[in-house]
Amino acid sequence: MEQVHLFSKKLKPTHISHTLSIPTHVLDAFPIPEGAHMMNFEAVDATDNAWRFCLSTRLTGDYPKPVLLRSSWHRFVEQKGLAPEDRVVFFMERDEANDMIRRYTVRAQRKVMTLMGQDVWVDVEDLPLYGL
Repeated sequence: MEQVHLFSKKLKPTHISHTLSIPTHVLDAFPIPEGAHMMNFEAVDATDNAWRFCLSTRLTGDYPKPVLLRSSWHRFVEQKGLAPEDRVVFFMERDEANDMIRRYTVRAQRKVMTLMGQDVWVDVEDLPLYGL
C-alpha cells in the first residue's frame, strides 16, 4: 500500500464560504466516468470518519477548473471549524500490486508555529493536545 500526496491547499475566504478549487493535475487520481463532469468520492479523515465529496469540472471552456462542490465541502469546513489560512491535504492510497485506488484520505490542518523557518501544521483534531 502506497500513500500518494495529491495536493495541499491553504484556504482562502472563498474556499471557506464557497467551493474548494482543486489543481487540474490531480484529476488523473479521480476516475470521472467518460462523458460525465462530476463524481462522488469518499475520503477518510484523521479520526477515520468518512466524508462524501462531489468533484465537479466545468462543461465548457479550455480548462476543466475542478472544484469540490459547496454542497459536499461545506459540511467538512463547518465540522472541522476551518478558517482562512488553515489548509487541507488530500492523499490517495494505492494498491501497487493491481494499481487500484484503495481510498482517499483528507487532513484538515492549522499552522501552530514556525520553527526554524518551517511551518508546523497540526491536524485540527489534535489541536487540544497543544492547548489550542
